[in-house]
Amino acid sequence: MNAPSPSPLPVTRITVMQGQARVSAGPRVELTTVLGSCVATCLFDPEAQLGGMNHFLLAEPPPNHPRSVVDEHYGVYLMELLINEMLTNGAAKPRLRAHLYGGANLRAGMMPIGTANANFARNFLDREGIPLVHAELGGNQARRVDFRPAAGKARCRIVESTLAPETRPAPRSYADSGEVELF
Repeated sequence: MNAPSPSPLPVTRITVMQGQARVSAGPRVELTTVLGSCVATCLFDPEAQLGGMNHFLLAEPPPNHPRSVVDEHYGVYLMELLINEMLTNGAAKPRLRAHLYGGANLRAGMMPIGTANANFARNFLDREGIPLVHAELGGNQARRVDFRPAAGKARCRIVESTLAPETRPAPRSYADSGEVELF
């Protein structure tokens, strides 16, 4: 009599929202996000079996943005955050590989934010010397991305544009400091 085969371990899905970066070496972890004009960068180190994903809303802050304010919705911040998290968790920069997804221009006649985001991400990786092994950027449709960080494998599917997050920063929540400022 054969013993029943053990059931496979469940996958732990972690949603990466706008303004976030997540890193994992878990073999059963899947990072997931839905993109419109936003871009997700998936980085992985095949030797360390470690990977991560970010999800940025806009490439860089406007020139009048105060330099002292860090805004987690910008790619310039989230790209650095993702790389630093990868290095902190055991990756080596020369071994990093990247996938890029998103950058769609969902509505005709609007500013091509998706194109600007895609161009920024490609240029950033090029400047940092990180090889781009796969990209699905541009177009006019939203995408869902599922990324297995430990294996460096991704799946990208087209979804209804109504499922894509809106292209505006979410309201910020500030920690309660116990002080009240009236104005």
